[in-house]
Amino acid sequence: MDNKLYIFDTTLRDGEQVPGCQLNTVEKIEVAKALETLGVDILEAGFPVSSPGDFQSVVEISKAVTWPVICALTRGVKKDIDVAAEALQYARRKRIHTGIGTSDYHIQYKFRSNREEIIERAVAATKHAKSYVEDVEFYCEDAGRTDNEYLARVVEAVIKAGATVVNIPDTTGYCLPSEFGEKIRYLMEHVDGVHKAVLSVHCHNDLGMATANTMAGVLAGARQAEVTINGIGERAGNTSLEEVAMILKCHHARLGIDTNINTQRIHATSRLVSSLMNMPVQPNKAIVGRNAFAHSSGIHQDGVLKNVQTYEIIDPKDVGIDDNSIVLTARSGHAALKHRLEVLGVDLGSREKLDKVYQDFLRLADRKKEISDDDLLMLVGEDRKALHRIKLAYLQVTSGVGVRSVASVALTIAGETFEAASSGNGPVDAAIKAVKSIIRRKMTIREFLIQAIDKGSDDMGKVHMQVEHEGNNYYGFAANTDIIAASVEAFVDAINKFEGAKG
Repeated sequence: MDNKLYIFDTTLRDGEQVPGCQLNTVEKIEVAKALETLGVDILEAGFPVSSPGDFQSVVEISKAVTWPVICALTRGVKKDIDVAAEALQYARRKRIHTGIGTSDYHIQYKFRSNREEIIERAVAATKHAKSYVEDVEFYCEDAGRTDNEYLARVVEAVIKAGATVVNIPDTTGYCLPSEFGEKIRYLMEHVDGVHKAVLSVHCHNDLGMATANTMAGVLAGARQAEVTINGIGERAGNTSLEEVAMILKCHHARLGIDTNINTQRIHATSRLVSSLMNMPVQPNKAIVGRNAFAHSSGIHQDGVLKNVQTYEIIDPKDVGIDDNSIVLTARSGHAALKHRLEVLGVDLGSREKLDKVYQDFLRLADRKKEISDDDLLMLVGEDRKALHRIKLAYLQVTSGVGVRSVASVALTIAGETFEAASSGNGPVDAAIKAVKSIIRRKMTIREFLIQAIDKGSDDMGKVHMQVEHEGNNYYGFAANTDIIAASVEAFVDAINKFEGAKG
């Protein structure tokens, strides 16, 4: 059996479906280039028929990257496939990913159909996609809950119709690893012509078994794994690229399965995606979490100091973490800052941009003892707000115990400054009320999350905010050492998302 596992990254499609993680086209291109450098084989760039923005992103990503196959998702619908083919016109290597639900839940309730009609639709979609591209992937949605005998019939039919890859998703994250591995094994043994196509696995993490199920499928014969950076994705997320890559690296002598992933780019890519998508990485996340290589137990520290392999099975350098990284402070120069940004996968492109970030860096360093990698990514990301129509120009808050909090706010809207003051139940409430009095729109905060980037009272605080307006949700994000300022900036960021959607 082939010892190469193809890595299919769907960070820009399945991962971007997470509320609040939406990227613009420029940001998607930045992530796509990072994924190309990381070494992914197939890059699922979007769902072109879903929106003009998704269509344009697939077009521009196709132009921007060279090596990976560019894949566009469709439903098993003729129009979807036509639009995907048009979006892929500039891709050097292109794939259409089409499919249909195959479980009885989907057949009976979603499609109100029957098994034979679903097979006919699957074959028709595959043949139509094949008329545009040679490389066609077919997904059997909810394959995890599809009985193996019927699933084998669908897989055999689409391979005969021309599918080069067949995706077996555990769409709901329901399967046990042994059960999912047996499903792939059954297909390998019972599908006529199965070796004419690659079986792919796409697992969700609803029960925390996405990586385990993916590996069970790979060990049973699947040779494509569909993954995302940091495991982002709908609900509880998808299989993590970094986990699969490092499992295969750590167990290579036993498994003998290779990937094209340059694991030393994992840390930088993880941080880039976390920053652009405003999705923090949980501290204890495997491979890329802040604590993944940290030891606080005295027994563990003693063991690591005597021999690092006592408690570490991965060399941090293998995932791009530099043990001897330069500590950045207010005394660090341009060269140190530029070096650290390059380690994080950030290329500012010009001396002018570096100078601007350096000035922001010095202002932050004056307020903090040390600057973390996440701090730097926040600083680099601030220029994305420069084009916002509404900006926070001024904020002053009076607050304390036994007094009513009062806030004065100035917003710049399309170049014109507006001021307001308000009192409230705490400084954040007062400041938000002042902003609302200026914009004069009924916007309700539905979710308000504050998180420290690292630790310490002088640290940068990140604020994620979900704001509702006329039944639609908009997501705001900001980071600042002043948590009140970060809260107001996140609210203003959400307002700008609304203004952008309206315009």
